[in-house]
Amino acid sequence: MKRILTAKQVTSAMGTLYRSVVAQLPDDSTLAVIGIRTRGKTLADRIVRRLREDHPALHIEFGVLDITFYRDDLSRRRGVPLVRATEIDFNLDDTWTLLVDDVMETGRSIRAALDALHDFGRPKVIRLAVLIDRGGREVPISADFVGKTIKAPQGKRIQVRLKEKDGEEGVFIIPKP
Repeated sequence: MKRILTAKQVTSAMGTLYRSVVAQLPDDSTLAVIGIRTRGKTLADRIVRRLREDHPALHIEFGVLDITFYRDDLSRRRGVPLVRATEIDFNLDDTWTLLVDDVMETGRSIRAALDALHDFGRPKVIRLAVLIDRGGREVPISADFVGKTIKAPQGKRIQVRLKEKDGEEGVFIIPKP
């Protein structure tokens, strides 16, 4: 495992991501911020906390999305899938929805998340925010807001570690399983 971003650099990337989102916030819609489990939830929570501090008049809903059963590779995975709760206790109809994830590579997880979101309503618009975009798309999906773009060597993965979940903060390159 090789560290490629320090905690300070992760904070900087989060700042870039946050400022990009704020620059395009709607004035007239409910904002729904949805984090994709697991680390997308943590990043979404950080964004929501800061938005509530900086924009107290903005109506913000917060939710968490588990995409396990929407993945197109579910049948290819070994073992029993780890399914956790989706926590969206509000209607997404006509919301300006911000979908948040930690790393975007092929776009397949985001495609699964988009499918899952539509089970909870029809947002007015969906925007995607990712902390790290590493390229390598297999489907035509791109992020609207990116904290940092990092190219990883073939056969390697980018792993984000967050203090709330992992006890440390950083971005690492690791071998693909």
